[in-house]
Amino acid sequence: MKDTSVTLDSIQQAAGRLRNVSHVTPVLTSQFLNNRSGNTVFLKAEHLQRVGAFKFRGAQNALSQLSNEELKTGVATQSSGNHAQALALAASLKNVPAYIVMPENAPTPKIAAVRGYGAEITFCQPIIQERERRLATIQKTTGATYIPPYNHPSIISGQGTIGLELLEQISDLEVVIAPVGGGGLLSGVATAIKAHNPKIQVYGAEPTGADDAARSLRAGKLIPQEAPNTIADGLLTSLGTHTWPLIQRFVDAIITVNDAQTVEAMRLIWERTKQLIEPSAAVAVAALLSNEFKREFTGSHVAVILSGGNTDLEALPWQKKN
Repeated sequence: MKDTSVTLDSIQQAAGRLRNVSHVTPVLTSQFLNNRSGNTVFLKAEHLQRVGAFKFRGAQNALSQLSNEELKTGVATQSSGNHAQALALAASLKNVPAYIVMPENAPTPKIAAVRGYGAEITFCQPIIQERERRLATIQKTTGATYIPPYNHPSIISGQGTIGLELLEQISDLEVVIAPVGGGGLLSGVATAIKAHNPKIQVYGAEPTGADDAARSLRAGKLIPQEAPNTIADGLLTSLGTHTWPLIQRFVDAIITVNDAQTVEAMRLIWERTKQLIEPSAAVAVAALLSNEFKREFTGSHVAVILSGGNTDLEALPWQKKN
């Protein structure tokens, strides 16, 4: 893929490519969350995006920029979940082959969805070196183009279209909270938001068991993720060489929350708003409800991005394990 910088222009171009392909997801409200947080809260429902996650935006934007020759040989990636589904669907819409490397312990519903979109899955041990080795072999055999999960300008620009939608949907927007793993969502949204209004605060939300973004922001340098441990399986990845500089430039702070806070937030959203979200999305809600955030903001217009809803219903975090 062509490697260009992420700017407001690249995000606006991505929005044009996504028009009539991706959903303009709704913004939901909850009086319960307003009362609990002390703010006026808007939930950006990316769990209602195609494939049930924001990832479709980036995958579709990246794939739509490939040449006809590149499309003939197909696309490939390694992913345990939402990006795998997103690329599989984007490829199927163009009748393009998709080759997905997934770890053996990937959630069953996500595996089923990838298969349902017609992609060819190669399973491997849940070790990043093994995933990369299998991906390299597939690329060499098929000539498929690698579409990374997050660390590429086309992916980031696609995710940044969420920021453009928020600006259109919410008047007097003051704060945005987005979960952060590899950083594609947070960096793209922050770029779009700050280009329009630098006064809007952009916060990342991250598990304490996978807090490389928070540590990197404090240190002023990129610190790789090591041995992440969290139920938020979509936030296990380290920041990338493209996402980190944008986060360092445009993100005001990162709030970390533990898994207990995440589970509580996930259950609150299910019970009080009737929206099915996954743990990675609940991390952003937990940040909203944290004491750290409440000390900084009250009476503000706050948008929380619900990043996805692909949850294994057979393994809910509040269910007792045998």
